[in-house]
Amino acid sequence: MDRPILQELVPIPGVWDRIVAVEARLDEVTRSDDEFLTELAQHLLRAGGKRYRPLVAQVAAELGPNRGDGPVEAGVSVELVHLGSLYHDDVIDEADSRRGRPSVNDNWSNTIAILAGDFLLARASEVAAPLGEEAVALIANTYATLVEGQVAELRFAKGFDHGPDGYYRVIGGKTASLIRTSARLGAMTAAADHDSIEAISDWAWEMGLVFQITDDVLDLVADEEFLGKPAGSDIGEGVYTLPVLYAADGTDGDEIRQLLTGATTPARDEINRVIALTISGGHVDRVLDEAVERIRVAEKAADRIGAAELRGVLGNLDAYLLERVVEARR
Repeated sequence: MDRPILQELVPIPGVWDRIVAVEARLDEVTRSDDEFLTELAQHLLRAGGKRYRPLVAQVAAELGPNRGDGPVEAGVSVELVHLGSLYHDDVIDEADSRRGRPSVNDNWSNTIAILAGDFLLARASEVAAPLGEEAVALIANTYATLVEGQVAELRFAKGFDHGPDGYYRVIGGKTASLIRTSARLGAMTAAADHDSIEAISDWAWEMGLVFQITDDVLDLVADEEFLGKPAGSDIGEGVYTLPVLYAADGTDGDEIRQLLTGATTPARDEINRVIALTISGGHVDRVLDEAVERIRVAEKAADRIGAAELRGVLGNLDAYLLERVVEARR
């Protein structure tokens, strides 16, 4: 997501002041006495990124009166969990790049990438510790949920039988859980009231699902320039997202299953054929309709929040996720 666009969607100066502080703290806490470890830990940090999870934490912090260091530390902690999990994901996926740069595992080794990811996750707990026992438990529980989502994805790889329920289990664990924690921790550290914390957490869960659903749709409908990687990368890795799962049970299901069944990685023309059948069969549109329904649920959660200005910001963030898809399909 482009920072200027996000600043238009979230026109709250205090949020962006805290994001600047998050960046400074990320630089600080990813340093080690060992210069090489510092280089590893900051490799992906230097590549940029959306900082979406810290942003959600800072937006949620607007619900409470204490908008100082606590929400900043919350944003740092959730981003460190996200970064550490990406290092581990790249090892699992045997990825050679991330955010336009060589991945740590490709540039150095799998072992080094795992250790660097562990270092970032340890720092996440260290940053969360002064926020209190509940914050530390929340971070630990969320990372366990991320691991459960990753294990489920590995179990379901190159298969179709897990269906939509399995898909939502994976993205709930891998994506929505950390986005929900970002909102919850941001609101908690700002001393928001209980009802507001629960409302923003419910909003963030649904929005986290929409975040991943639209990201998976983009993998099918956007080009390589937009994505920064070839379209259909998920298919090539044996990760069949919701549109492909629906297509595999549709009119063209036999052909799709034949193209994707086998020990070898599908060729580029086979991936392109699966994408074409998935789109022409209306399965991308079906999934986008589901995303719209999720946004409606998120909006109902947001309606429980008293601050009208903040409800508008949450609606902006929801709508932008769909707008990315519209832009990619033009």
